[in-house]
Amino acid sequence: MVHRDTVPLTEQQRLVRDSIQDICEDFDAAYWRERDAAGEYPSEFVESLAEHGWFGALIPEEYDGAGMSTEEVVVMMEEIAANGGGFSGAQAIHGAIYNSVPLVKYGSEEMKAELLPAVARGEKSIQAFGLTEPNAGSESTAIETTAERDGDEFVINGQKIWISRVDASDYIVLMARTTPREAVDKQTQGMTMFLVELEDAFDQGALQIEQIDKTASNFVHSFEMWFEDLRVSADAVIGEEDEGFYQMLDGLNEERLVIAAECVGLGEAALEAGASYAAEREVFGTPIGKNQAIQHPLAEAYARVQAAKQMVYSAADAVESSEDAKAIGARANMSKFLAADAAFEAADAAVQTHGGFGVAREYDVERYFREARLTRLVPITQELVLNYLGENVLDLPRSY
Repeated sequence: MVHRDTVPLTEQQRLVRDSIQDICEDFDAAYWRERDAAGEYPSEFVESLAEHGWFGALIPEEYDGAGMSTEEVVVMMEEIAANGGGFSGAQAIHGAIYNSVPLVKYGSEEMKAELLPAVARGEKSIQAFGLTEPNAGSESTAIETTAERDGDEFVINGQKIWISRVDASDYIVLMARTTPREAVDKQTQGMTMFLVELEDAFDQGALQIEQIDKTASNFVHSFEMWFEDLRVSADAVIGEEDEGFYQMLDGLNEERLVIAAECVGLGEAALEAGASYAAEREVFGTPIGKNQAIQHPLAEAYARVQAAKQMVYSAADAVESSEDAKAIGARANMSKFLAADAAFEAADAAVQTHGGFGVAREYDVERYFREARLTRLVPITQELVLNYLGENVLDLPRSY
């Protein structure tokens, strides 16, 4: 078994690790393989986590949540990925954990009291976050979805793309422009965050969705969405009108660290598969793992994954102890960059170790490879991370 305990954990982190491992033991490699092959959402796994209260990890105790922090959630998501779920397994419930955070920070007391306890108990879910659009992509301020005030309501029109888990969610946190881009002093102004009940949107006939056919994260479905004259109450606004972009950024570093932890877990899962195969597979009368051509790529990938893990965990600790937002942002972005690259190298080494079987579903590493490639694109590309570091850390001119 690949040694993973390279980072000292607090007592609370150890409790999280052990609890998540206990749940994951009921879902073996075959379970994840079958979900991926069939393109079926892992409902049984998600329900198990919900029953144990994990959807409320970041919800305060006063709303029936666990009141945990980033330090605990990085452990949770790494364990899900490392114990066979991979990046997709973690992403299957990622939104359920993080999409409640805007409500915690900015929701009205009525909104929080009504919904957060139900989310914490797993009775309701906010799995979907609606930001990305076909004509905006990574340029989030260029979104064209509009929300126009009409008395005590807003009327929403627009299109979203690559929105995950819509089919597993009761609500979506939706970003829309309430003030046109050309009418604000800064492009980051004029965007508002809404809480939209999906069933109500469908009942109004104001929402159509279409699943995107993709090759990675097959059991976490992504959708294109069209909103036409969707009416929502003004009470559906999360926080302040026109301030949604800044609210979205608040907490972004913490979420990016958790995604980096998911990449670390994916890399660990790939290395476990690769090392196990190398130790068992014999060619010319000897285990292939005896050959340095097999050993060295796995060993190098292991070193890179564990180095990324050190960065992720130290950055998660800094989030709780530092008020230097710029420094935390740099560490969060570097963590995601390093962890995604390390996961890709680990998955690539695992596939190469398996030879021809590296592309056979029954050995799982082909799924890890597909997912590892995806991590270099989402939720932010590696190039945009480098842009951020160049401008904000190296003090170079803005390049885009």
